[in-house]
Amino acid sequence: MIPLVVSPAIREKLLNKHKVQELEVRECFLNHEGKYLIDTREEHATDPPTLWFVGETHRGRRLKIIFVNRDGNLYLKSAYDADDAAIRIYTKLNRNGD
Repeated sequence: MIPLVVSPAIREKLLNKHKVQELEVRECFLNHEGKYLIDTREEHATDPPTLWFVGETHRGRRLKIIFVNRDGNLYLKSAYDADDAAIRIYTKLNRNGD
């Protein structure tokens, strides 16, 4: 079982704003290949760092998953349909080993 923590506010944002269900996020974690990337943008800086990846649901929907790994739990910050730029960046950085 993935130690995923989703607050009520995040759950509501996922459903109402992004039309993403928690089950889809869990599927992306299960189907994930590659490494997690650190969000280096200053406005998203956290301690521990904010991580993200592009994953696919069992139905092939590509989502950008954003989370923080703290104390053995994954705290979901957001999840939404991955745009072409996110897919390109994620693919490039995983291919190059950067």
